[in-house]
Formats: sequence, structure tokens, C-alpha cells
Amino acid sequence: MSSPVPATSFQSRKPTPRQAKTWDKSRRLTRLLDELQARRCTTADLAQRFDVGQRSIQRDIEALRGMGHDVVEHSGKEYSIPRHGTLLRPAEALAAYAAIRLAHHHSPALNSQYRSALHSISMTLPERIRHTLNASVMDNGATPFVARQMELVAAAWMEGQVLNFDYRRPNGELQGGNELCVYFIEISRSNLAPYVIGLERRRRGQVRTFKLSRMVNLSLSADTYEPDPDFDPREFLSDAWGVIGGGTSVTVTVRFAPEAAYRVLEGGYPNATLIRRDGHVEMEFRAGIDASGLPRELLPFLLSWGPRAEVLSPPNVREAWLGELREALARYDVLPDTEQRRNS
Repeated sequence: MSSPVPATSFQSRKPTPRQAKTWDKSRRLTRLLDELQARRCTTADLAQRFDVGQRSIQRDIEALRGMGHDVVEHSGKEYSIPRHGTLLRPAEALAAYAAIRLAHHHSPALNSQYRSALHSISMTLPERIRHTLNASVMDNGATPFVARQMELVAAAWMEGQVLNFDYRRPNGELQGGNELCVYFIEISRSNLAPYVIGLERRRRGQVRTFKLSRMVNLSLSADTYEPDPDFDPREFLSDAWGVIGGGTSVTVTVRFAPEAAYRVLEGGYPNATLIRRDGHVEMEFRAGIDASGLPRELLPFLLSWGPRAEVLSPPNVREAWLGELREALARYDVLPDTEQRRNS
């Protein structure tokens, strides 16, 4: 018979107060390093984030310096730590790779840039997975024209040069003589197409959004500009379902049938608020409107639910939604003999 195992072998090994304090600081230093490599922060910001005193953060910063990290102090008592070597850790690189591949797979507008970026990211990852990553990317027929346009937009933004271009409006009209101070580049969540946001100097002196594929005859001006420190892309796009933002928005109330309720409640929709749940589900969606007063980027989403969603308000959005359904019904809901005569 084996001898009994001492009871102490089954006791949980709880850290002493001193060990717990050391482990807490070790975890905080790791998180602090990530935070300072991601952005500039003040000790007050960091103290609030980590729920410790500013003096503890100052000691942590000195500890990071002692560990060999290059802690940079900026004006305004902000601190940062530059990353050396690869900019992305493995999990970050894979997340970025997946996001860029999604855009590459579904929207070939910037095919050459997407493929180059994917290749660069794959080179930072182990050889054992690099082959599979590279095999997942193939030429999907990008338009070289748009790729060249992106090069000029990027140069204008990086160098602070005013961008001259003509713009082909959706109705085919060519609007010439635009002068843009580029502020931001956004990929629309609705169609994955690239859009350029900036201050248009000659037309309205307002921040506007232009679809890259409609920008033609691009050239860099000798004029330069400085970024607007008050421009906040998060605020500008806060009511955008795709890229229409920075202006007036509308709140649309939608009632979903019970068979669609579970899909709606899974979430993932921008600017959405649950207001009622009684078998049916009622949601409010906030979206930017165009010059016609309609949330054009939201309408395809509403129509995609078919009979399982009903737009309740506002009246103009409900009428536009119903109009699309009625037109589809009138065009395609025909008797077989009528269809045969139409095709004969």
C-alpha cells in the first residue's frame, strides 16, 4: 500500500502578498509597454487606465528605462516608446493580414497595394505559415488606374501637398477644378471601396468625401497645407453607415419579424440601438443622409431583409423603402404567360 500523500500537496499555492504585488507590477509593466508603443500618454492618463497613482506610473516608466526601453518624453509631459524592428506582434500581424485580405478579396480597387502589403506582413511571420498565407492571395483583376490614383493621394497626404483633380459624379457629369487638402482615407464598410476625405478649397471650403475611382486627372499642386488639428475622423464618421458622415443624420426605426430577431440581436451593426423586444425586435439605426435627405448607404441593408423587416419611421425613409419594394414587385411579379410574351 502506498504511503498517504501529504495534505499539503493538495493545498492551493496562493502567492504571498509580496509575490502578488510583484506579479501585479510585472503584468502592469507589460501592458504599460504595449500602451506606450501604441500612443503617446501622460502619467495622468496611464494612472487612470491602470487604476494606480501617478507616482506608481512614474516608477514604472523608470523601471522600463532600466530594462533598456527607449522611453521618450514629449512636450506636455507625454511619454512614448518607439517600436524597433517589426511593427506588429504575431497576433497583430495575423489580424491585419486577415483584414487586408478581406478588402483584397472583395474589392479589387487597390489590388497591387493590398498584395504588396500582404506580402510585407507575411515576411514578418514564421516560414511555416508564410507559404499558406501567400497561397491565399491571387490576382483578382484590379484596375491599375485606381492603384495609380492611390499613389498620388498618398503622396499628397504624406507630403502635405494640395491635390488637384476632376470628379465624375454619379450622373456622369464631370466636375473640374477640385483642390483637396487630404485629411483621411476610409474604406467603406458597405462596398469596401476606398474614399478620400478632405477640405475642398475651391467649391465650398468644407470637408467632403470623394470616391477614389471617380477622381480623374489627378496632379500634385505646388501649394502645401497643414493638417487640421481639430479634424477628428471618429467624429466625422460617427453617423456614417459607409462613408457618408460629417453632416446631418437621421434615425430610422425598423421592426424585425420574429424569425429574424436572433440575427438582429447578434449585433455587429453600427450606430444601432435596441428599443423594444416582444417576439419582434425594434431597432433604431442612425445614418448620415445625402443631398436628397435619404440614408442611401442604409437602404440596401434594410432591403436585404426582404419581408422580415419593416421601416416604421421617418416617413420619407419608409416611403423610399416601400417604393423600392413596389417597383421590384411591379417589374418581376408577373403571370407566366405575361412573362412569355415579354420574352418573345
